[in-house]
Amino acid sequence: MSKLNLDKAKVEKARELAGRIAKDTQQFVDLHTTVTVERTICRLLGIDGVNDIEVPLPNLVVDQLVENHALGIGAAFYISNAMIQTKKTPQEIAEAISRGELDITKLPLADSFEIQLNLQETVKNMVKRIKENRNQRETFLSRFGDAEGPYLYVIVATGNIYEDIVQARAAAKQGADIIAVIRTTGQSLLDYVPYGPTTEGFGGTMATQENFRLMRSALDEVGEELGRYIRLCNYCSGLCMPEIAAMGAIERLDVMLNDALYGILFRDINMKRTMVDQYFSRMINGFAGVIINTGEDNYLTTADAFEEAHTVLASQFINEQFALMAGLPEEQMGLGHAFEMDPLLENGFVYELAQAQMAREIFPNAPLKYMPPTKFMTGNIFKGHIQDALFNMVTVITGQKLQLLGMMTEAIHTPLMSDRALAIENAEYIYHTMKGLREEIQFKPGGMVEKRAAFVLDEAIKLLEEMEGLGLFKCLELGKFGDVKRPQDGGKGLAGVTVKEKEYFNPFIPYFLEKEVI
Repeated sequence: MSKLNLDKAKVEKARELAGRIAKDTQQFVDLHTTVTVERTICRLLGIDGVNDIEVPLPNLVVDQLVENHALGIGAAFYISNAMIQTKKTPQEIAEAISRGELDITKLPLADSFEIQLNLQETVKNMVKRIKENRNQRETFLSRFGDAEGPYLYVIVATGNIYEDIVQARAAAKQGADIIAVIRTTGQSLLDYVPYGPTTEGFGGTMATQENFRLMRSALDEVGEELGRYIRLCNYCSGLCMPEIAAMGAIERLDVMLNDALYGILFRDINMKRTMVDQYFSRMINGFAGVIINTGEDNYLTTADAFEEAHTVLASQFINEQFALMAGLPEEQMGLGHAFEMDPLLENGFVYELAQAQMAREIFPNAPLKYMPPTKFMTGNIFKGHIQDALFNMVTVITGQKLQLLGMMTEAIHTPLMSDRALAIENAEYIYHTMKGLREEIQFKPGGMVEKRAAFVLDEAIKLLEEMEGLGLFKCLELGKFGDVKRPQDGGKGLAGVTVKEKEYFNPFIPYFLEKEVI
């Protein structure tokens, strides 16, 4: 039941507006592919590894397509034809390309129907592997049960995967439900995925498939010890969105940050490139049972949380529609928002409570991702611990699900194990002592909380109406989100976008959208 008396007709109107905005953008997405999408297809076909100078083999295959103006026909077409002509596996084909022995664009072409049919067994094997990973997660959860309250979500970020494992195991034993391995600074701007285990990184650790495997194995081991399933989170945002989504699906990650709008605004990634990449990445996440995290919380690091609250809601509506188009269900939409009201703002806690309750009521099936205060953390650890406690209170009162715990040492250093222990203790204390309060609370009709939520919804509708008229790309140019302006044909990665040609096909889409069943 609604506690805010939100106008259902207005909520539906906002959803319809967001749907039309997303569909308009999707018309562009459907007509284009990118170098990243094609590298992802290579990876899903089993191509992995690097050459002698550490260039990933999927990059070498797709670079050959680009050099021969064949990207618009796609990697699946040319790899399948090469399999027919050479009798090699996709991995063997990639290795031959790496050695300079094979140009797959110069081979005689088989019949188009034969080319598509030839890949089916290889595709089915990968789809089956990803499905088995999802089943394995569900088996763990049926054995151990799942967290009743919010998932306590903490980060590790040493730069060394082996040290990350030590810290992740400690965090799990302290009570964490989700371990997020923060990606090293700048990796989102690399147009390739590094290979193998890594022991150096600034501000985080490289996202590689081997690092995913190592951490997944460690969390499964400690989960068995504790009798709990520990979820693993990493990042499939940036220039390699779908590639990293595929790696996460192959290695059974559970949560992945995935939001093109975040990459456009805060990493200056070209909007055309990343919207195409996002579609396939979310398709993979949806099929793999991965909860995505969207990045609306970041808007409030560059814009005022009180004045720009409606932009968060508008973006949540749009992200919901893009996710549905990619086949990702509401139950996997960790739509983002954050406790970022200025502590000096009178009634800031009340306004934040209204925002969080509004999000919970508008997106009732989504496991919302709620972020702690960061912008106004000063290094005063005592005040910081209180700010985090207020955040924890809003989490419990409004039923948020993915609770990224605040650290009292925010703005001082990367969290120590002791910092995480205190953060988890704080969150657990507040959850247990306030567990039933959510069911007891009603908000005053016509009061401050109700009025604030209605106002934010109205402002979000105004923004969505404006966006429908202009289109998403133009609105991003004008700085409608986070006060950040990005040009349609600027940013990083535009050269990697191309129009699909008549022969193009992506053999995984029918399975990931479950139009075809194994």
